[in-house]
Amino acid sequence: MSLVRLGIRENLAQFSLLVLVNAFVGAMVGMERTILPEIAEREFALAAKTAVLSFIVVFGVTKAFTNYLAGRLSDAFGRKHVLVVGWLVAVPVPFLLMWAPSWGWVLFANLFLGVSQGLTWSTTVIMKIDLAGPKKRGLAMGLNEFAGYFAVAASALATGLIAARYGLRPEPFYLGVVFVAVGLLLSVVLVRETKGHVLAESAAHGSLPPEGLPSQREVFWRTSFSDKDLSSVTQAGLVNNLNDGMAWGLFPLFFAAWGMDLERIGTLAAIYPATWGMGQLFTGAWSDRVGRKWLIAGGMWLQAAGIAVVVSASGFVGFAVGAALLGLGTAMVYPTLLAAIGDVAHPTWRASAVGVYRLWRDLGYALGALLAGVIADFFGLPVAMWWVAALTFTSGVVVAVRMSETVKRKA
Repeated sequence: MSLVRLGIRENLAQFSLLVLVNAFVGAMVGMERTILPEIAEREFALAAKTAVLSFIVVFGVTKAFTNYLAGRLSDAFGRKHVLVVGWLVAVPVPFLLMWAPSWGWVLFANLFLGVSQGLTWSTTVIMKIDLAGPKKRGLAMGLNEFAGYFAVAASALATGLIAARYGLRPEPFYLGVVFVAVGLLLSVVLVRETKGHVLAESAAHGSLPPEGLPSQREVFWRTSFSDKDLSSVTQAGLVNNLNDGMAWGLFPLFFAAWGMDLERIGTLAAIYPATWGMGQLFTGAWSDRVGRKWLIAGGMWLQAAGIAVVVSASGFVGFAVGAALLGLGTAMVYPTLLAAIGDVAHPTWRASAVGVYRLWRDLGYALGALLAGVIADFFGLPVAMWWVAALTFTSGVVVAVRMSETVKRKA
């Protein structure tokens, strides 16, 4: 135990490796963001927006519940084992997407993708929190989410360019085969277990929290509802991914309705996660210095403004400005939410709290896709986007009123 040290610098090689692994995790999602709504409409003739967005519902629900399990599984069996299993589950995904004979097969692929993302992304988050210790938690989450979402953007841009040149299938999904192969190889050969770092941090805190080790039910209730800080974070995470689910599914259709071609749609689809990814290089560390609460509230309000700009615009420049504002707001929120969970939860039940938070957060994908799809089918795309903007603004108000500053609080 004396050989185990906490800190990003002290664990730089392993921390950097996990950043790289999470980039491949993010790239797996990015390959869908530009072209899957187009595939739904062009190849499978799905007209209803609810049907088009059904792949996000399947992805969001399976990822959410897998997130919940990932924390418990990583505590029980070790982080590395869960990470490797997550990559194995991803192996069929690119092949299903490139050769799917019906939309049902695309949904089946997204079930596998959701399970894989829940296991791999959750585990890289937990492992980086383990390695970083309490002092640089925001920086650790910023680096993790930067890698994941910058890779989402790069993958979205690349698949859009490939689709514009070669067609929607199968060529864009060849990238997915490479992402799975490299991610799995790195995880099996080079990634090391981090549970020893949890034991070291727990020893510094005391082996158990003062009130004793809570049950899983207690952790769920505390993170979801009863603890004002944890539950404020959780609802903000849910609404954040609700608007991301809307953006993932409706933005490409909205841009196409305004005459954007696949190459321009791919560029616009990349601006939002690229800004989100790059911004997190700074916002995570910034939250370590200035606190979590107002970065979260302000970020939610900026997201709402970004959606409003997109829906009010009528050309590429306006769409790009709105997407960048949405990305910047999300960059303020995303790593800060995870860091706040780490501030409040004791190391002995932190992985479980992260799992509960990520359960609710990624259910936002499904809720966003369903809400946006139903409203769009009845009232049109702009009305659906305005509704999501209003919900996002309201979520920021909840944080401003209910949440206290967690960075000063001892976990």
